Amino acid sequence: MNLIKSILKKLNNSITGGAIVIAIFSILAKLLGLVRDRLLASTFGVGDILDAYYAAFKLPDLIFNTLVLGALAAAFIPIFISLKQKDNNNGEFNHWQLSSAVMNIIFIAMVILGAIVFVGANKLVSLIAPGFSGEKLMLTIQLTRVMLLSILLFGVSNVLSGILQSLKKFTMFALAAVMYNLGIIFGIVCLVKTLGPIGLAWGVVVGAGLHLLIQLPAVIKAGFKWQPVLGLRHKAVQQIGKLMLPRTLGLAAGQINQVVITIIASTLISGSLAVFNLAFNLQSVPIGIFAVSLAITAFPAMSESFSQQDKGKFLERFSITVRRILWLVIPMSIFMIALRAQIVRLVLGAGQFDWQDTVLTANALGVFAISLFAQGLIPLLARAFYAFQNTKIPVIISLISVSVNIVGSIILAPKFGVIGLVIAFTVASIIQVVLLLVVLRQKIGHLDEKKIVLSAIKIITATIGAVICLQVTKYIVGNAVDMQTFIGVLTQFVTAGVVGSLVYFILSWVLRSEEIKKQGTINKEQE
Repeated sequence: MNLIKSILKKLNNSITGGAIVIAIFSILAKLLGLVRDRLLASTFGVGDILDAYYAAFKLPDLIFNTLVLGALAAAFIPIFISLKQKDNNNGEFNHWQLSSAVMNIIFIAMVILGAIVFVGANKLVSLIAPGFSGEKLMLTIQLTRVMLLSILLFGVSNVLSGILQSLKKFTMFALAAVMYNLGIIFGIVCLVKTLGPIGLAWGVVVGAGLHLLIQLPAVIKAGFKWQPVLGLRHKAVQQIGKLMLPRTLGLAAGQINQVVITIIASTLISGSLAVFNLAFNLQSVPIGIFAVSLAITAFPAMSESFSQQDKGKFLERFSITVRRILWLVIPMSIFMIALRAQIVRLVLGAGQFDWQDTVLTANALGVFAISLFAQGLIPLLARAFYAFQNTKIPVIISLISVSVNIVGSIILAPKFGVIGLVIAFTVASIIQVVLLLVVLRQKIGHLDEKKIVLSAIKIITATIGAVICLQVTKYIVGNAVDMQTFIGVLTQFVTAGVVGSLVYFILSWVLRSEEIKKQGTINKEQE
């Protein structure tokens, strides 16, 4: 029993353990996300209802993602950790009061902005989806108004997430995403039957509520007690505001980018917005499971290293995390390109989702996958800047990336349809990661490039060998089974995927990749 408790404590409180916990629950959350998307695609098909559903997220996301999601994490966690290390128990403003103040400020802001958008939804939705009209437009407006309730819950919930990440207590934080998807699935399966398509929006609200409730007991147990304070004049709160401001501007640009994509997609053939989002969700699975998990768990440690002015430890954690991300993401991106049609058919190919939808979504998925390595590194690179409390540089680079994406979308979408939107996104992501790497190296001096480049060469070599074996296996199995059936496609996908993965592991071992050996881990993690 003591051994089990010790293992659970290490998993929940250490960096690698935290990454394992987040990865496990991320896998579960992403699997539920695939179930969610399969239910959406099979129930409604690629058409007006799904277009309305995805468009309805844009205004709530514009508010929440801009003001809370990334900006709060970038600013709140370093300041929370700094106050906690001071251990003020003498009545001074401490980390718990900071948590209450930030939570209260965010909730008030969400109420005010949510109310404004609720009242002006008719005009605002027409602006972000100019190609929608009639019942499709009205449904989008109704869904938007209901979804605005979710940002109130998420505002509070993400402060709780920041607290848990700061304390390196990752279990309930990681489980929250699982609960969110369960709420949406509940809406699709149960609420749609009684409420119609508006049940989709209520499912999102239920999911947001579960996201909050699952984290609350762990935060209270850690010592948090809500207090009716704002602390607007306190230095720590003001510092968070200063750190959030440039990040907020960058996120606002990112959200505007999403709005522009929605505007353009709404003018294309029906279902274009649904195809973009379904393909994006599929390619995001490995990013969410591995890259974001590693970036999240490395962030508090990098912040501590900066606080302690230990550049060596900072670089060590950064370098190892980069190499781990590349070791996981590069082969996945190539495998995803090779098996894109099988992935789409297995996950989405049911009910109202027909073969034409499959082909278009698979093509979009293949283009998205090209930039998977870049998308995987961006969360870590951005957090490397946040760790030494520099939020301006990632914002400037994000603005450049967003500009490239918007211009590319405007130029390419009229010629290539939804695929043009995906190409623009892919190019912009690669440009963003290159710029982040260049500027970070200028700021730090070096990024342990020799080890990273050597690892990348080994990873690419192993991936080439693995994908050749995968393709051969895919061809052989494809000729031996009935590819018109679900079982046939599943057999081909699993067999080719397993063979490719085994070859990749074997070649990584032969090439002595550190990521597959014990010496690739950080053995001196703080608990």
